Amino acid sequence: MKYTQLGRTGLKVSRLVLGTMNFGPQTDEPTSHEILDAALDAGLNFVDTANVYGWGENKGRTEEIIGTWFAQGGGRREKTVLATKVYASMSREGETWPNEDRLSALNIRRAVEASLKRLQTDHIDVYQFHHIDRLTPFEEIWQAVDVLIQQGKILYAGSSNFPGYKIAQANETAARRGMVGLVSEQCLYNLYERRAEMEVIPAAQDYGLGVIPWSPLHGGLLGGVLKKEAEGKRRTEGRAAETLADPAVRSRFQAYEDLLDKHGLAPGEVGLAWLLTRPGVTGPIVGPRTPEQLAGALRALELELPKELLAELDEIFPGPGPSPEAFAW
Repeated sequence: MKYTQLGRTGLKVSRLVLGTMNFGPQTDEPTSHEILDAALDAGLNFVDTANVYGWGENKGRTEEIIGTWFAQGGGRREKTVLATKVYASMSREGETWPNEDRLSALNIRRAVEASLKRLQTDHIDVYQFHHIDRLTPFEEIWQAVDVLIQQGKILYAGSSNFPGYKIAQANETAARRGMVGLVSEQCLYNLYERRAEMEVIPAAQDYGLGVIPWSPLHGGLLGGVLKKEAEGKRRTEGRAAETLADPAVRSRFQAYEDLLDKHGLAPGEVGLAWLLTRPGVTGPIVGPRTPEQLAGALRALELELPKELLAELDEIFPGPGPSPEAFAW
């Protein structure tokens, strides 16, 4: 396993992040524990979750599964860098009540206590804001975070789905309070979806945040979906089907698969390995449903993509270019 610092912190994390969103809804508890054990055995020490994972009537279930894994002992919690998130409503359907969502000081305090209980731990290593809160000022958010850090209940704060200007606002406000501020940003970023390169990633780099891409294979589209379709191994549905309905987009994914087939490379592994070459990226989130999928993701760490191949990938999926030159002069 390869490790790196999380942004400007002294915290060492693995270059792959284990995403747990499937734990509960698609992967049962024993298999989830098997995946967590396999990840730890491979040296993957960074585990990401969110209080809302489990979804619907089972919000919080994913954190509970991780908590029962920690409870088995054997150094599981001590070896894990644990990240979870706060923002979405934790109310059950038909039971909506004020202050059970967003980033008010009240909800942050309650959400941390609830997550700690489900996770069966006394602290969260990286506590992430799952979305910007247009109603709550950063002064209030950082006041709540400062209290939690002093109490030892969280160590670092991170963001998710923040635009570049909100990263700047958050960290400028934190600096005025003498606080470390955000240390990571979890954003949608992959070969196909590269808009983060224009503002989000430069802001993260300037402020010393580690970048943690989610959906690194864009919902499986960069994992060889066209070949799997042709072989009858996968039926494309939902947003993936809508994306591929555009003939011009479909031709780009076909060119991607043809290029990697020529090189004898697995598309999913290349999609992850490409992210590992990108400036500012700490490590992409992989969300395996099975131990076999985790093994495939781990192989991406062994890939060294030659410059010629990287250039060809840029031709198929070009980035937006730097800001402001991409839209000005």
